[in-house]
Amino acid sequence: MDIDLMTLVYFSPTRTTRRIVEGVAMGLRAPEVQIIDLTPAEAARQTFPANPRGLTVIGSPVYAGRIPADMVARFRNIKGCGEAAVVLVTYGNRAYEDALLELRDLALNAGFQPIAAGAFIGEHSYSQETTPIALGRPDLADIEEAAAFGERVREKLRRISSLGLAPPIQVPGNFPYKESGLASGIAPATDAARCNGCGECIALCPVGAISADDPCQVHPDTCIRCCACVKFCPTGAKAMDHAKINQFREYLTLNHKAPKKPEIYL
Repeated sequence: MDIDLMTLVYFSPTRTTRRIVEGVAMGLRAPEVQIIDLTPAEAARQTFPANPRGLTVIGSPVYAGRIPADMVARFRNIKGCGEAAVVLVTYGNRAYEDALLELRDLALNAGFQPIAAGAFIGEHSYSQETTPIALGRPDLADIEEAAAFGERVREKLRRISSLGLAPPIQVPGNFPYKESGLASGIAPATDAARCNGCGECIALCPVGAISADDPCQVHPDTCIRCCACVKFCPTGAKAMDHAKINQFREYLTLNHKAPKKPEIYL
């Protein structure tokens, strides 16, 4: 079967997952592409119909070995019609644990037919200059591997006469999925002297955790610690500087510094 329409679906607060999804899309080379970005806070209130003509590429970051709860909730507003799908996760060089299996199952339950999967490395949300964790990933080599993977998926689809003949892709992971280990009550701190009140972080926050009246205020019980506000603040006013995060950051730097390679499943 040929690809005439490709839909890219992703949740990508720091744009890392988006880059991998776009890299895979380069290799797939569909003549028509549409994008469903589940990242903005308003995406939580939208419903997105899928298109039975095409292939859907679904991407998510990994948070503590799982798919972020907000990605799960927003993705459930998408309804497939038996289309082929590629599922992709990005993780910060530690482990993706049950996340790829969870995303595959989400795609199946939404009415898609996952026929390929991949786990790619992205710079960890907690990475910083003094404690770099997968710094600069995905790099050029990662994007090239993503595009090559897309080409292999394209060839696989050409060999499939009917999706009914292609069983759902098998990927690593355990069910029941691991308990989410994402710490609660933690949010980036703001240096008020550096903050110029531009409000860019308010627009970037995927869950509306930053006060619209005062961008220095980040609600810790809402924050998902994606660190988009930290990475993209134009004045460097925000920092994830909590004792628990610093401890975990040190652990990652010491124990997971050897660069990992993407893993693909066809």
